[in-house]
Amino acid sequence: MTNNRPLTAHLCLFFACAFWGLMAPLGKDAMTHGFTGIEMVTFRVTGGAVLFWLTSLFTPKEHVPPRDLLMLIGAAVFGLVTNQCCYTMGLSITSPINASIVTTSMPIFAMILAFVILKEPITGMKAAGVATGCAGAVILIVTSAAAGNSKVGDIRGDLLCLGAQFSFALYLSLFSKLIRRYSVITVNKWMFTYATIMILPFTAGDIASINYAAIPTGTWLETGFVVIFGTYISYILMMIGQQTLRPTVVSVYNYVQPVVSVTVSVMTGLGVFKPAQALAVILVCLGVWLVTKSKSRADSERAKART
Repeated sequence: MTNNRPLTAHLCLFFACAFWGLMAPLGKDAMTHGFTGIEMVTFRVTGGAVLFWLTSLFTPKEHVPPRDLLMLIGAAVFGLVTNQCCYTMGLSITSPINASIVTTSMPIFAMILAFVILKEPITGMKAAGVATGCAGAVILIVTSAAAGNSKVGDIRGDLLCLGAQFSFALYLSLFSKLIRRYSVITVNKWMFTYATIMILPFTAGDIASINYAAIPTGTWLETGFVVIFGTYISYILMMIGQQTLRPTVVSVYNYVQPVVSVTVSVMTGLGVFKPAQALAVILVCLGVWLVTKSKSRADSERAKART
């Protein structure tokens, strides 16, 4: 059983990123045929809270002291509320292709924040990675700004999706030690609960005013996929993979998202893939690869200790 653990971790990461890649075109279609971006955010957060609490009934209970419960509020702000609001609202106005390309930039933001907050050194390779990734993001945004078709992209949506990645990177930098103290289910049930408490007072009116009878069955199925597979199952699978594999290996699976999203978006007509976007994909992915391949401070210190 132990020998299968790395394989299980790789499969978990692949399916998590594949589900996230599918979530972009399916979520976009649902927000084109029935729901608004803010309604989709509410479904994701409240649905996640319900599913994680139900799961917690069948898993070992963990005591979380009041101090950590308070810290989990901050984690919910950056890891869920800001992240999901920015991404889902951005996806609602830009193309699913652009939204998925932008998601691969998160390791670059994580590196910058690690330098500012954790005092991780920026090597030449990291700097080159950031510059390359930023060039890809600029090309993507300029392409969206010049586009008159939302299937190509929208600069407002691209910037919101970038903000979502920055928020999640900030969450990882500030709360990585906290979230490792507890199980996946415990962390997520509290984070999703706090996120629901923060979001629902502002969106309850919108949810109540939905004409549910007029929503097509296909839209409900797409929304169900976003909540169950794109949120609940993907969060669990990703954290299972992170417990076994190195961060550099985990980050490589970010590339699965745009591949899946671009393929499905083009096949279904939800997005148009242009040469400028292909160049942006190459630059962003190359930038992420350079950042994740460079040594961290801990790696450098271990290397010095061996010499």
